[in-house]
Amino acid sequence: MSALLTMIGRCTRLTSRDMDALIMSLMLPIMMMVLFVYLFGGAIRTGGDYVTYVAPGVLLLCTAWGAAQTGVGVANDMTTGIVDRFRSMDVSGAALLGGHVMASIVKNIASTVVVIAVALLIGFRPQADLLGWLGACGILVAFILAMSWLSAVVGLLTKSTDAAASFAFIMMFLPYVSSAFVPIDTLPSWLQGVATHQPSTAIIESLRGFLLDQPVGNNPWIGLAWSAGILLVSVTLAAVFFQRRTD
Repeated sequence: MSALLTMIGRCTRLTSRDMDALIMSLMLPIMMMVLFVYLFGGAIRTGGDYVTYVAPGVLLLCTAWGAAQTGVGVANDMTTGIVDRFRSMDVSGAALLGGHVMASIVKNIASTVVVIAVALLIGFRPQADLLGWLGACGILVAFILAMSWLSAVVGLLTKSTDAAASFAFIMMFLPYVSSAFVPIDTLPSWLQGVATHQPSTAIIESLRGFLLDQPVGNNPWIGLAWSAGILLVSVTLAAVFFQRRTD
């Protein structure tokens, strides 16, 4: 636990010193919200204010991008030799990777606050009570945790930070094929099945229901099941690949 806390502090400090990445992680939510609401919102019909519909989707999109950056930090550690120094001080792989994951969660919480603040400024009016906010935060943090560990696996597999960074762009495409920005029934029929049965849709519909005080159905449980499954597989693979990279 002491090593984990130390690694969390280290990764958090590294994040705060990388001003380019920090500014991008905070500016991206603003750019995405403004882009979809003001450029595309007038052409998309969702049965209400588009900012109300799109805000949960932008939340997920930005957290997915932020979680994917975990792999960049892991890849950098694996290629610069710092891991050998840590292992000589008996720092475990779990503590090293866990530090990157927890720092990612902290950064993503900051991005989430920015998304909500911008959405409120341009007309988003959530109707959630305390339990609704807790439910939305819980399912979003579970998703960030799972995606951050998945990104850590990518960082262990890739041989450079550039290759790890490409995973962020892949992660950003997943929410587009969901109910994030348009209703699923407006998609081509062959794409509707994919959009309905992928993790982003269940999580977005849960966020939408919790924040707008609407029925959520089974979506939270489906979203949590996806996050738990991804987390379990990712942690297992991370342990295996870290051992292989450091033997």
